[in-house]
Amino acid sequence: MAELNLNARAMKVAVELERRAEEVGAAVHRVGGATVIDAGVDQPGSLAAGVLLARACLADLGDVTLVPGQVGSAPLPTVVVHTANPVAACMASQYAGWRISVGDYFAMGSGPMRAARGTEPLFDDIGHRESPGLAVGVLEAGKLPGEAVVAEMAQKLKIPADRITLLVARTASLAGGTQVVARSVETALHKLHELKFDLKRVVGGFGSAPLPPVAKHDMAAIGRTNDAVLYGGQVTLFVTGDDESLAKIVAAMPSSASRDYGQPFYVTFKRYGFDFYKLDPLLFSPAVVSLQNIGTGKVHTAGQVNHEVLALSFLG
Repeated sequence: MAELNLNARAMKVAVELERRAEEVGAAVHRVGGATVIDAGVDQPGSLAAGVLLARACLADLGDVTLVPGQVGSAPLPTVVVHTANPVAACMASQYAGWRISVGDYFAMGSGPMRAARGTEPLFDDIGHRESPGLAVGVLEAGKLPGEAVVAEMAQKLKIPADRITLLVARTASLAGGTQVVARSVETALHKLHELKFDLKRVVGGFGSAPLPPVAKHDMAAIGRTNDAVLYGGQVTLFVTGDDESLAKIVAAMPSSASRDYGQPFYVTFKRYGFDFYKLDPLLFSPAVVSLQNIGTGKVHTAGQVNHEVLALSFLG
């Protein structure tokens, strides 16, 4: 991964979003020197803006497309992602590993700015940090960051504020929902990492998940977008090495292996007082996972799509 400048790659996507802002329902602001693009906070955003956010999250190392799908009787888009650089794209960049909390402001931060910061223990395992001279991040937040937030992020990134670009959307928006549901492959990789699997064996990933209707408020949207992956996500990872370890680990990978599986995420989340840390961390994975050994040709699959929970969450 050392030769990949993740932030520079994501910046090309951010520049495209800035250029197309009016077209895709976004707006560009300068906040404390940083470029802040509202793709779904005070602006309506769009599916197109969501695809751009997802691409930026992946450092443009993955293709993100929308195809027709259906949940219950409702036609809904399906978000499809594939990448030939899954660890760099998903773990070093897309994973929402930076909890940004400044005063009363909170956001989940993802994108390659995390590799520029490089403080998460995860980076010790995957072996990728950057000193890029610029940083691009995606914030899942209910409001735009102010100057104090930008200043603190610049300090932690050790990058001047005018070299930072932040793409922001609330979960309850077209763009925000799209970029979250585009994490099907990432959740499978994160699950493997939690299970102590050697991620160097993963050489490619393909995933899909249904895009839920925009929810009335962010907490409900968090429920629906999680359900999209937990109960509707289907992921194939292309791997190398022995089949014995794949056959052993695949059974633990789907969300159905978790003690918290079975109800819409919002219901479970509410039961735990909306405290993420009380949830079983092994819940966060796709509904179906397939490990395809490109050396032996064997395929190891576990899990199933839960149409009942999807319909209850999206349409109930």
